[in-house]
Amino acid sequence: MDKRIWRSVTATLTGTFAATILFLSCAVAQASELVVIVSARSPVETLRPDQVAAIFLGQSARFPDGTVATAIDQPIGSAQRDGFYQRVTGKTPALLKVWWSKMVFTGRGQPPRDLAGNAAVRQAVANDPGAVGYIDREALDPTVRQVLLVH
Repeated sequence: MDKRIWRSVTATLTGTFAATILFLSCAVAQASELVVIVSARSPVETLRPDQVAAIFLGQSARFPDGTVATAIDQPIGSAQRDGFYQRVTGKTPALLKVWWSKMVFTGRGQPPRDLAGNAAVRQAVANDPGAVGYIDREALDPTVRQVLLVH
C-alpha cells in the first residue's frame, strides 16, 4: 500500500476513534452525575463526602447536627449504587460486600435498606427528614434537597 494512503487511513481512523472515545466519555459523565439528598424538611444543608461515607458505611448513625441519619441505597448492581460507592467510599461492589459481611458478622451494623431506583429513593427521603439517599441529578425535585454533588 502507498505510504500516503496508509497515513491518510491511519489519521482518519485515529481521529474517528478519538472522537468516539470523547463522545462516550461525555455521555457517561452526564448520565452518571449523582447527588446526595435529604428531605426538603430536613435541617441539614450540606454534607462532606467523608460524612456521607461514614453514614452509608455504618460508621456514623447521625448527621453532623446530631440528628439520627437513616441511609437509603439504590438497588444492588445498579449503576447508581456502584458509582456512588466507588466515588464516595472508594469501594467496589466486591469490597462493599466484604465490608458489610464483616460489619454484620461482628454485630456492628446492618447495611442500608435499598429501594428500586431514583423515584423510590427520592420519595422515601422526601417523606423522612432523617433519611439520606442518592439519586441521579436529573431526578431532583422540590421535595428533596441536594446536600452533595458526587464527583
